[in-house]
Amino acid sequence: MSEPPGAVTLAEAAPAIDVPSEKLTAQRVQPLRKPGRWIATAVALVLVAQFTHGLISNPFYQWDRFGYWFLRPVILDGLLITLEVAAWSAVLGLLGGILLALARLSKSPVLRAVSWTYVWALRSIPLIVVLLFLYNFSALYQTLSVGVPFGPAFFRFDESRLATDMVIAVVGLSLNEAAYAAEVVRGGILSVDQGQHEAAAALGLPRRYQFWRIVFPQALRSITPNYVNQLIGLVKATSLVFYVSLLDLFGTVQTMGATYPGDIVPLLLVVTVWYLVLTSVVSVIQFYVERYYARGATRSLPPTPLQKLRTALTDLRARIRREAAV
Repeated sequence: MSEPPGAVTLAEAAPAIDVPSEKLTAQRVQPLRKPGRWIATAVALVLVAQFTHGLISNPFYQWDRFGYWFLRPVILDGLLITLEVAAWSAVLGLLGGILLALARLSKSPVLRAVSWTYVWALRSIPLIVVLLFLYNFSALYQTLSVGVPFGPAFFRFDESRLATDMVIAVVGLSLNEAAYAAEVVRGGILSVDQGQHEAAAALGLPRRYQFWRIVFPQALRSITPNYVNQLIGLVKATSLVFYVSLLDLFGTVQTMGATYPGDIVPLLLVVTVWYLVLTSVVSVIQFYVERYYARGATRSLPPTPLQKLRTALTDLRARIRREAAV
């Protein structure tokens, strides 16, 4: 398109600005100032400093007694019982949760009703009530039998001999854990894209093979983080087995606190630190399991804490070099 006679172009009208390239490269881009972030950071640092100062300077914490009790054999024995109860309850609870989830997704109305009723009941009843009910179960049924309903019994055994304190604790926690694990597993299975089910069915694969080799591995990506959160709650819930006469970590601390009333605070600090250690270990395992199942779902795997540290140090060195160059 030709310009009309006498027209002045924009390039001709605009004054020429001659800026040396050295000035352009030397100028720094000023980041956007965010005073709210700095204020929140300052408040957080002050609170952390106050809390740390209180822990160190307050004599009532009795850190010397904390060091005395932390690795005592009686404390470690209670810790082993806590680990044993938590491990058995986690495995049995997950297996029960898988069965309940499959029953909930079944086409059988009876299985769906039974599974829904179980989950509804166990999620509604407090765990301490379940444990106390099982602890007094022998008062309701002195003997248990296996046989035909309203007919002859094939096996009979004494409930009081079978139901030791450890068994009661594991059974109670497993029953409670299975109810929550069922919803976690069911949600994970439903999160798998329907196209995966259709593709597996189109290949003519058996339904059992479809579930265990195609659907369930993909569901684990959603199940894992949620169930590990349940495990952290389970580790803390083991403190309730003290009420069924099982001396776990918390029960041992309670007993030692009654024997040595002057050491109640350091003993509570001991149990606090041990629970922090246990939940931290579970959290680390959760991170690496999630990272493993994230393969193929994200373009790049999430960095490990060591990789994050290396990146932060590299960025810090680059920033220092830029500051020095200016």
